[in-house]
Amino acid sequence: MGWLKKAVEAIKKNDPAARSTLEALLTYPGLHALFWHRFSHFLYRHRLYLLAKIHAQFWRFLTGIEIHPGARIASGVFIDHGMGIVIGQTAEIEEDVVLFHGVTLGGTGKDTGKRHPTVKKGAMIHAHAQILGPVTIGARAKIGAAAVVLTDIPDDATAVGVPAKVVRIKGKRMEEKDDSNL
Repeated sequence: MGWLKKAVEAIKKNDPAARSTLEALLTYPGLHALFWHRFSHFLYRHRLYLLAKIHAQFWRFLTGIEIHPGARIASGVFIDHGMGIVIGQTAEIEEDVVLFHGVTLGGTGKDTGKRHPTVKKGAMIHAHAQILGPVTIGARAKIGAAAVVLTDIPDDATAVGVPAKVVRIKGKRMEEKDDSNL
């Protein structure tokens, strides 16, 4: 199955407002950003760094979605209402991930080498969540809106808050610690 076909299927699967393939191809900025990122990434891999960055910045201007050409993004990723999304250079995103507007997969400025998050298959990151540093978001994990994630989140977990804390794993509520006796 081709990359574009998988991208359109991700749109239809995740957005009930999507009515047709043509509509998805013509009106979804997340699809456009991911499509052109593949070209920017090609240039980047072939050490045409300046050209890759210029190309990426052009598409950032048109879509409102900033993806560094070095980021590795699998097929089937869905960006919903992508305005304000930032994906850093060493970020890795696996298949079937859903990102909502305002999400940052960024660095903290303290790390070298792998500085940005890894998002595992099937994760969902809600609006304005900030995932910072070389952390891993587990498979099928859910990150709540406006959460700030600074540590790894396990598979099948739900994390919310600032800083983000895991509140559910596999749908079961986590026991809260009683800090009143400290």
